[in-house]
Amino acid sequence: MIFLPKGETGKGEKGKDDRISIPENIPILPLRGTVLYPELILPIMVGRKRSVKLIDDAMEKDRIIGVVTQKRSETEDPKENELFGIGVGALILRMIREMDGSQRVIVQGISRIRIEEFTRKDPYYVAKVEVIQESIVQGVEVEALMMNLKNLFQKAVDLAPYLTNEMGQMVSNIKSPGILADLIGSNLNIPTEEKQNILDTIDVKERLNKVHILLNKEVQVLELGNKIQSQVKEDMDKTQREYYLREQLKAIKKELGELDEHTAEIKELQDRIAKAKMPEEALKAAQKELDRLSKIPPASAEYTVARTYLDWLIDLPWSVSTHDNLDIKNATRILDEDHYDLEKVKKRILEYLAV
Repeated sequence: MIFLPKGETGKGEKGKDDRISIPENIPILPLRGTVLYPELILPIMVGRKRSVKLIDDAMEKDRIIGVVTQKRSETEDPKENELFGIGVGALILRMIREMDGSQRVIVQGISRIRIEEFTRKDPYYVAKVEVIQESIVQGVEVEALMMNLKNLFQKAVDLAPYLTNEMGQMVSNIKSPGILADLIGSNLNIPTEEKQNILDTIDVKERLNKVHILLNKEVQVLELGNKIQSQVKEDMDKTQREYYLREQLKAIKKELGELDEHTAEIKELQDRIAKAKMPEEALKAAQKELDRLSKIPPASAEYTVARTYLDWLIDLPWSVSTHDNLDIKNATRILDEDHYDLEKVKKRILEYLAV
């Protein structure tokens, strides 16, 4: 989460002389998976040896560093061309060293910077940078854009669990269009490349428009997600209500000595199984399937399959037997009467009967 310093409204009234000066050459801290913006505060976990050394050296000097996002977050040791060209000059506000040697660092962005060239590679990157001055924009169109953004962001706060009411209040108090775009952009649930694209957009009006498009898309996704969630909850509530009513109806019928249709069907199958005179193994299988059937809702497709299997099992002639007629001459006569030709097949059948 990126946030403004407490009490900061981003009025955009600071003059050049009031801002912290960024040296021409500064150490560059590669950042994974997120983007820092001017005026905003960001907590960072620093664990790479080069980065730890950079922070240690900066803490002994002016605490000014360049924070630049790397293009691929999984890259352990990014090369110069694997860092984005625009980053943020930042001030280290606080550093806490952990037991394992890593650092928890809190930095505050000062202004956008453009890397002109890397002047040193070891023990960490140092680069010559150009500080990008942001122009002050005013006018009815900008005010309208800001108002729309604030209203839309408040809608996102109402929908998204990851956006707090405090953040919504903070956004509503911002006066600077540039800071407004940066703060909203930093809190959107968008890929790192999209966040970097916001940082790369120097023109404030263009940046406001980009953030508005991204925020509008996120609100649409949130609305759709909430709609789906509400529908699922409604369907679940309906199913639970129907189940409760069915159980009530079953209990009432039981009190009245009546059997519901499903119970009556199970009882009928139980009687048929008892009359089928199955062998022990078949009887166990039938009872097991009947027990399973009694627990399946009748409307289920699985119920039909289980019921069909039980019907087939019951209808088998378990206790019915006939005497085999092995008269070869009679069998030959029947085969010749019922089937024309097929001599090889007939011969094979007769051989089987003879054996």
